[in-house]
Amino acid sequence: MAISSLDGFHDQERSNWVRLRTLVTLRWFAALGQAIAAIVAANVYDLDFQYGLVGVVIACSVLANVISGYSNPENKRLSEREATLWLFFDLVQLSLLLFLTGGLNNPFALLVLAPVTIAATVLQLKSTVFLGVTAIILITLISQWNLPLITETGFILALPLLFQFGFWLALVIGVIFLAIYARQVTTEMHAMGEALLATQLALAREQKLTDLGGVIAAAAHELGTPLATIKLVSTELMEELENHPELLEDATLIRSQADRCRDILHSMGRAGKDDLHLRQAPLETVVREAAEPHLGRGKIVTFETAPEAGANQTHPLIKRRPEIIHGLRNLIQNAVDFSQSEVWIETTWSETTISVRISDDGSGFPQSVIGRIGDPYVRRRRFAEDGKSRPGYEGMGLGLFIAKTLLERSGAQLSFTNSRRHGHASWTGQATGGAIVDVVWPRDKVISAEKGDMRALGKNLPIDPWP
Repeated sequence: MAISSLDGFHDQERSNWVRLRTLVTLRWFAALGQAIAAIVAANVYDLDFQYGLVGVVIACSVLANVISGYSNPENKRLSEREATLWLFFDLVQLSLLLFLTGGLNNPFALLVLAPVTIAATVLQLKSTVFLGVTAIILITLISQWNLPLITETGFILALPLLFQFGFWLALVIGVIFLAIYARQVTTEMHAMGEALLATQLALAREQKLTDLGGVIAAAAHELGTPLATIKLVSTELMEELENHPELLEDATLIRSQADRCRDILHSMGRAGKDDLHLRQAPLETVVREAAEPHLGRGKIVTFETAPEAGANQTHPLIKRRPEIIHGLRNLIQNAVDFSQSEVWIETTWSETTISVRISDDGSGFPQSVIGRIGDPYVRRRRFAEDGKSRPGYEGMGLGLFIAKTLLERSGAQLSFTNSRRHGHASWTGQATGGAIVDVVWPRDKVISAEKGDMRALGKNLPIDPWP
């Protein structure tokens, strides 16, 4: 499974993640803090600065909030352009305040980082870069040109030039670092959320298919007797109506339609099984069911089954859970996709574990991503040879993420490795090479019933209709 253009999708939707009301509330707090800071500086510390101009700049922020609040609904979500202009206004307003109150000699210059950090989480990359560059330019300007803070004795509050340069450099680095950090964390968080949603959808789909198979199998089982009765009675009627051609034709039609119902049910489900039987199956049967859609794709799929030394020779019955089937199916699909000619599926069990190994004779996992396998949307290759090893493949690891998540949900532990091109051998002694995926469950996580504890399944119960 693969999803393309993830970054483009995120960029298109990022600006819709924030409500106008959220930014309005933040601006109210900012304006209140600015006003309190100005009042305390003037009345407590007796600092001399342009009180009137500072009040006008703060009033502009308040006015912008009032206009936004009255002209837009509370639940409005900002477009890309609107959010960019909103944060640009905040940057300019804060820079004007800093210009009027000492520039970088004002410790509140640190607040310049806030709009850029918000932009990195909710805006497209180009808008984030624009606001980041704007912030750096404004920081540089107010570091050189500003109105000083003067005490009541006429002393100008100013940091030594070396400290001013250090503070400027720290702010510039902070703008760049926080923007990159916030954007990366936000992107990964939403990518993980989307991948988990895709996992839930895949599991729900597999569950519906399993339920449908149970319904069909139960129908085939339960309708077998009445269909057989209809066929028997229609056959007897045909014998008795040989001298009545017009009625014989109807009896023949009844029999043919009963046969047709039987054939339809047999083609849709597994005859002779019911929904309770479908809840468990031998280990090899579950693995073969997972591999079934990929057996006719031009690659040889070899199944090897054997117990470990000292284990019971009887094939264990395991729970036929949708997450197990779908997870193994994704892993087998990946192996078939990237194998050259053959895939090996080895199942084994011991007294404590049940294991499935899926290996192929392909190029193996790229070295640049092998440590990140299982993370969603892994698509960047660090080395050119990685791209050459899987030409034309645009997947980003979502299928492996879904498989890993579903199988771990069932209690399994997964490991992804590459075998040696020469020297690695399967149980048959044949060199395999390529990628290897090991799936290992504790026996008590998937085992259906141990020997001697096989309880009666009981009577089939009616299946509730889907909501």
